[in-house]
Amino acid sequence: MQNPFQGTQSRPPYPAGQTQPGMTGTGMPPYPPVPQGGVPYRQMPGTQQIPGTQQMPGAQQMPGTQQMPNPGWMPPVQGQQPTGFIPSQPQDMQNGIPPKKRHRLTAFQIGIILAVVLLIGWYVFQNYAPQTQQYATVRAGMLGAYYTGDALIIRNETPYDADGVTSINYIAEEGSLVARSMPICDVYSSGFSTRETNTLQDYRDQIRDYQRELLRQETTYDARMEVVETDVILRAREVRDIIAGMRGNLTNQQTLLDTAIAVRQQYLRQKYSADQRLSRLYDDEQAQLQRIDSWTKQYVSTRESIVSFYCDGYEYGLTAANYDQFTPQEVRRMIQGNLPEQSQPSKSKTTIYRTVNDGQWYVLMLADDKDWNPVKDQTYQLQIERQENTNVQATVVDFSRAGGDLLVKLQVNSSVKPVLYMRTCRATLGDSITTMMVPARAIYRQDDMDGVVVVDGSNQLFVPVQIVYTQGSDVYVSSIHQGLLFDGQTVMLF
Repeated sequence: MQNPFQGTQSRPPYPAGQTQPGMTGTGMPPYPPVPQGGVPYRQMPGTQQIPGTQQMPGAQQMPGTQQMPNPGWMPPVQGQQPTGFIPSQPQDMQNGIPPKKRHRLTAFQIGIILAVVLLIGWYVFQNYAPQTQQYATVRAGMLGAYYTGDALIIRNETPYDADGVTSINYIAEEGSLVARSMPICDVYSSGFSTRETNTLQDYRDQIRDYQRELLRQETTYDARMEVVETDVILRAREVRDIIAGMRGNLTNQQTLLDTAIAVRQQYLRQKYSADQRLSRLYDDEQAQLQRIDSWTKQYVSTRESIVSFYCDGYEYGLTAANYDQFTPQEVRRMIQGNLPEQSQPSKSKTTIYRTVNDGQWYVLMLADDKDWNPVKDQTYQLQIERQENTNVQATVVDFSRAGGDLLVKLQVNSSVKPVLYMRTCRATLGDSITTMMVPARAIYRQDDMDGVVVVDGSNQLFVPVQIVYTQGSDVYVSSIHQGLLFDGQTVMLF
C-alpha cells in the first residue's frame, strides 16, 4: 500500500512529554503541520468533498474506500467544537498574563446612578433654569361702570358729656353691644380726688384685719363659716385658672367671686353684730362711700346700641338727621379736617362716650367723575378704602351739584362695625364689583367644577367659582360659597 504522506517533509519532533498545542485531551492524533513545500492534502477515507470546491491537485482516493454520497454540509452540533479545533485564546493569555475580570453593574447600582443623575438635573433646573410664576393675587374685579371719589362717613350716633370731669371708671367694654339700663361708666366730678378712694380702702383694710383677729379667737367649729369661706376660695381659684389660660368666661367668674365675697361679708356682719369696734368701722366705710357718691355719677345705656369711648368731634354737628343738608363745598371742608358748626360741646363739658345704632349708616361722596348722572333709589356696590374685604350695597338717596362738584348721598343698610372708627376715606361705586379677578392660569378643574386653589401659609384650599367673564389673560369669577374668596388672597397658577 502506497504511503499517502510520501514525498512530504518530516516535522520536527516535540520534546518528550509534550504534545502539539491545542490538541491536549481531544483523544485524537494531532494534525500534522501544514507542509511549507506545498505537498497536496489527501482526503481521508470516509470523507467527501465539499460541494463547490475542487480537489487539490495530486490528491487521490484511498484504496479500499468508496465515495460516500453527498448528504450536504452538516454544521457541528451546537455547544460542541469540531474535532481537532484549536480554540482561540485571549491575547493576554497567549502572552502569559491572566485576563482581567470584568464587573457587570447590578440593577441596584444602576438605580443609584439614575437617582444621582436625576437629583443633579433637578437641582440645576430649580436654580438655573428660568422659572415661571407659580402664584398670583386675587383682585377685586370691576365689571360695568364704576365711580370713585372722596367719602365722608356718617353714623347714627349720640354723644354724652358731663361737667367738671376729673376721672372716669369704664364699666362696659370698648365696641361692645350694651342692652338697655346696662351701666356704661362711672364719672367722678370736680372735688373728688384719689385721696377719697385711698381713705375708703384704708377703712376696708381695717375691717378685714379685725375680722381675721375675731376668727382666730374662735374656739367652736362654725359650719356655716366653713361653707362661705370655701366658696370664696373656689371662686378665686377659678378666676386664677382662667387668667392662666384655661377656657372660660372671666367676666362671669369675676361676678361669681364678687357675690361669694359679699355673702361672706354679710355673714360676718351678722355673726359679730354685737362687736362695737367692728360696727364703728362699718359706719366709717359707709360714710366714706356716701362722700364719694356725692361726686360720682353712673351712666347707663338708654337703648340697645354699640358703645365707644373714642370720639372725633364730628358727632355733634354731623348726624343721621342732618347729613343730607350739607352742600358739596361744606362736605369738602369736612373731608379736609374742618369740623362742622356746633360740633363741639361747651368748654366746661367733656365728651365721655358715644352710643351707635347698628344696622344703618350713611356716606357723602364727592365723585371724581363730575359728568356722572346718578339715579335716585338705584343700588350700587360700595367698596371702602382699607376695607377691601367688605363690599356693601349702597342706595342713592339724593345728589347735588355746586361749584363744579358732584355730591352723592348714599344710605347703607348693613353693620356699622367696619366703619365704627372711620370718618373720611376713598370709596368706589360700581354696577357690579362683587366679582373677583384672577389670571386664567389660576382656574383649576376638580370634580367637574371650576375653582381656584387658595394658599394660606402651608394650607391649600380649593374654592369653587363661577366664571363670569374672560378678558384676555384675566378671568372674572365669583365664589359659589360666599366669604371664601376675597381681594388680596394668594392663589396657585397652573
